Amino acid sequence: MIELRGIGKKYQMGETELTALVDVNLDIARNEYVALVGPSGSGKSTMMNLLGCLDLPSTGSYTLDGEAVASLGEDQLARVRNRKIGFIFQSYYLMPRTTIADNVAQPLIYRGVAPAVRRERAHAALARVGLEARVLHKPNELSGGQRQRVAIARALVGQPEVLLADEPTGNLDSKTALEIMDIFGELHRAGMTIIVVTHDATIANHCRRMVRLHDGRIVEDRAVA
Repeated sequence: MIELRGIGKKYQMGETELTALVDVNLDIARNEYVALVGPSGSGKSTMMNLLGCLDLPSTGSYTLDGEAVASLGEDQLARVRNRKIGFIFQSYYLMPRTTIADNVAQPLIYRGVAPAVRRERAHAALARVGLEARVLHKPNELSGGQRQRVAIARALVGQPEVLLADEPTGNLDSKTALEIMDIFGELHRAGMTIIVVTHDATIANHCRRMVRLHDGRIVEDRAVA
């Protein structure tokens, strides 16, 4: 599903060159449930941006579902993101004045999906995360955990190949965080490929595989007991 070979990433900060990733090799199979872990500055956020086609490597190759990502132009990358990857972020990024059903349906607008189909698929995605009774609510009428469920539904509505979650429980209390991880577990059992970026070992231990980064390199790659 995912194949990284010799991935390096450098950023130019004025006259200083910052190395974020060094010679990263990684394979992730379909239906794997992987945690990318490491301290601040380890390279895990850069890795997520590359995996999510939000950025391109400086060196090396990235193949996603048989497609050579590193050679794609901006428009092609946008199509890959829209059709193959679902994103979940720590801060939700919901539109505050819009119903949660319309928030969830938003990615389908860019695909040209008809309004009736968008509505049907948004309601189905919200039902999948237990919010079918809240479709007409606004985000400010929901708890933090419910807002993250909306974000998960929005990521799922496009039926992506890969779900990328960046610190998805960072703004939540421990009980609510476990509820969100239970949803990820259900999605994994249903066949979804999930990658969770986290600094929290408790959250990482809910995944089935842990890839640890330090100073831009993979220093550990193991199954989670």
